Amino acid sequence: MNFILFGPPGAGKGTQAKQLAKELSIAHISTGDLLRQNVTLGTALGKEAKGYMDRGALVPDELVTKMLGERFEKPDIKTGFILDGYPRTLNQAKSLDELLKSRKMNIDFAAYLDTSDAVIIQRLSGRLVCKKCGSNFHITNMPPKIVNTCDHCAGELYQRGDDKVETIKKRIEVYKKEASEVLNYYKRENKLHTLSADKEAQVVLKQIIDLAIHPHDPLKV
Repeated sequence: MNFILFGPPGAGKGTQAKQLAKELSIAHISTGDLLRQNVTLGTALGKEAKGYMDRGALVPDELVTKMLGERFEKPDIKTGFILDGYPRTLNQAKSLDELLKSRKMNIDFAAYLDTSDAVIIQRLSGRLVCKKCGSNFHITNMPPKIVNTCDHCAGELYQRGDDKVETIKKRIEVYKKEASEVLNYYKRENKLHTLSADKEAQVVLKQIIDLAIHPHDPLKV
């Protein structure tokens, strides 16, 4: 079972993907994590990517595709994978298809976690991040036991600059413009399923698991 999780900032892609990987015993692939791992480990691709990052430039699609190609060689891929938020552009979607085709693999379905602007703003504007270990908390949804202190390492919690309300609104607008072509691509392939991510996380998780078990059945949300 190979599938993609799409959704705007605050849809819960990362959280859902990690839980799904455990529930379905498949690999969770985040291209952001993959990029950071390559840079940290100093791989040939990581060094090349770092050169772009140090100049403040975007890492080219071709480089990310090569990293994915190497990731797809790992043994845990045999049971399937979840791609978390990738591809982001039509070009990336086509490159991904070519990469998978060369390995006699394919995407079974794409799940879009549709989230209302109000819910996104509520989730992200209340998010707190630990400066030390990077753990996430939320002022109302998941508050720390001690104000502004991480439950895990006692590090200081802070609000990221891109989690301010006005910045969140701009991020939503940018995402919608970027995502439309990719979503339409998978819709034309009859692989796109839309779920409401405004619901409780466990409800959304169950719906995605049901979809993974019966990927070709109509999904009612």
